[in-house]
Amino acid sequence: MSGEPRTMQTTDTTPARAPEDAPALVKKIGRTTYKVRVHFSHTSTETMSDKIKRMLKNEIQQM
Repeated sequence: MSGEPRTMQTTDTTPARAPEDAPALVKKIGRTTYKVRVHFSHTSTETMSDKIKRMLKNEIQQM
């Protein structure tokens, strides 16, 4: 092997945090509580209905 040090480049894929006053869904399953915050893009051209239909269509195609 070469004596050169090996480095790995990584990209920060951590999403931006939602503000504390953002809508949230809280669900408790067993002893674990899940809190899901919602974020909507201000520049999106796709409605939520369109997005759900697209996701379902993609899911069916993968089967």
